[in-house]
Amino acid sequence: MRRSPKLSPALKKRAARIQVILMDVDGTMTDGGVTLQSQPDGTALEIKTFDAHDGQGLTLARTAGLRTGCITGRESAALLRRAHEMKMEFIYMKIALKMPAYEEILAKAGVSDAEVAFIGDDLPDIPLMKRAGLAVAVGDAAADVKRIAHYTTKAHAGRGAVREAIELILKSKGIWEELIDKARA
Repeated sequence: MRRSPKLSPALKKRAARIQVILMDVDGTMTDGGVTLQSQPDGTALEIKTFDAHDGQGLTLARTAGLRTGCITGRESAALLRRAHEMKMEFIYMKIALKMPAYEEILAKAGVSDAEVAFIGDDLPDIPLMKRAGLAVAVGDAAADVKRIAHYTTKAHAGRGAVREAIELILKSKGIWEELIDKARA
């Protein structure tokens, strides 16, 4: 990765085992802001902004045969659309306690904790990050999250942090260069 320091052999070994990449949404796939626009009928329209580089990373992960998903406490039509665009296999919304969803994904995917990466930013993500084989904190994550992460991205949430984590995994697997030629819009 261009901007990151030299990766330790232990981190590369951890990342090379990953088969499933899971993540939080607000503060991970997005910058954490929740924009609500008042509507004339008294409802509010929620607006989320997703990063195109993160999207390309998710597409490359899928091209590489990795499975992806998100576990989030909020429910959002915008997220559902983006997750479908990114062909995420596991989409769990409105999940107050994330561990049961995580365990269900492990069972459905037939993988162990060591084969899962979890990308997070705040306290509800810590239990999953403690179990995941590769725990990634986004660059502007809470201090407690950074403390338990195996890797903290240079990029901030909603600004390429997901892409950076995926690049770490793909490079650790030794397949990054071949995937560049397979990149598609």
